[in-house]
Amino acid sequence: MPTLVYGTAWKEERTEPLVRQALEAGFRGIDTANQRKHYHEAGVGAALREALAYGLVARADLFVQTKFTHLRGQDHRLPYDPAAPLAEQVAQSFQRSLEHLGVDHLDSYVLHGPAGARGLSPADWEAWGAMEALQRAGRTRILGVSNVSMAQLAELHAGASVKPAVVQNRTLVHPHADRDVRAFCRERGMAYQGFSLLTAAPALLAHPAVRSAAARAASTPAAMMLRFWLEQGVVVLTGTSSREHMAQDLAARDATLLPEESAAILRALG
Repeated sequence: MPTLVYGTAWKEERTEPLVRQALEAGFRGIDTANQRKHYHEAGVGAALREALAYGLVARADLFVQTKFTHLRGQDHRLPYDPAAPLAEQVAQSFQRSLEHLGVDHLDSYVLHGPAGARGLSPADWEAWGAMEALQRAGRTRILGVSNVSMAQLAELHAGASVKPAVVQNRTLVHPHADRDVRAFCRERGMAYQGFSLLTAAPALLAHPAVRSAAARAASTPAAMMLRFWLEQGVVVLTGTSSREHMAQDLAARDATLLPEESAAILRALG
C-alpha cells in the first residue's frame, strides 16, 4: 500500500482528468467508492484505463481501493438491487466496480461505514460475510472498513473471520486525532488511512511549529503536516485538485521533521 493515496470524492466531471493528473504526478494509490452520491467511480476507471493503455503505469504498481456503501449512504443512482439480500447487493456492487474501474481484481475492498452509529447491525455482518467470500475467492487482496468508531472496529475485528486490514477515518473529527483507533491498528498490523488531514484543521497549518519547520526545510506547511502524519504511521489520503499541491503532497515523503518539531505538533493536537 502506498504511503500517500489519492482520494476521489466530490469531483464529479473533474474525476477523470484529476485522476490522470494524480497518476502523472506520481500517485500510485487510488481510493474511490461505488457511491454515485459522492464519487464518480466510472471516471476513475476511465483515467486508469488510459494510464494502463499508454504505459504510464503498470497494474502491478497500482493500489486500487473502492467501497461497498449501504443503502442509507446512497442516492437514487444505486449500484445494486435494493430489494436483493445484502450479500447479493455486495456481489452486484463489487462486479459493477470492476466494470467501472476496468480491472479484474481489487487491491482493497472497504465497507463504507457501518449501517448505524452504534455497534454493528446484522446488515453489517451480512455485508462483511459477503466481502469475506470475495477476498477468499481472490477477487480482492484485502478488506477494510471506514468511518468507524473504536467500539465498532473492536467488535468487527473480534468477530470477523477475515480481519480488516485497513481502517479509513477522518482523523481529526475524532477525539485526540483518533488516537485509540490508530493505536488499535498499529498493535494489530492494520493500515490506518487518514483523510481531511489538512482541511479539517486549517489552524494547524498556521501553527508556529509547523511554519517554522516549513521555513527550515524550505518546504510548505502542508508538506510538513503530511510528513508529521506519515511519521505517526498514517497512510495519507489527499484529494487536492491542484497539480501544484499534488507535487507538494508527494514531496512529504522526502521531507524531514526534527524530533522537537514533531513533538511540538503533537502537543498542538491536544
